[in-house]
Amino acid sequence: MRTKSTAALRIAAGLSGGWKFFNVFKIIPTFIRNAVYNLIARNRYKWFGQKNECRIPTPELKAKFVENL
Repeated sequence: MRTKSTAALRIAAGLSGGWKFFNVFKIIPTFIRNAVYNLIARNRYKWFGQKNECRIPTPELKAKFVENL
């Protein structure tokens, strides 16, 4: 099972665009990556904000969703 930073890097590897760049961080020991992951997780709302409601996806955005897993 992959958790925390290892899971996030695996997800980034599957995305298109510049996200594949983050694979370079796999060379950093897991305990250090997870410490950074925890720091970001603890402070994400302070740094990036928080919404009180969910967005309703547009038809264009909804077309990107995987249906009926």
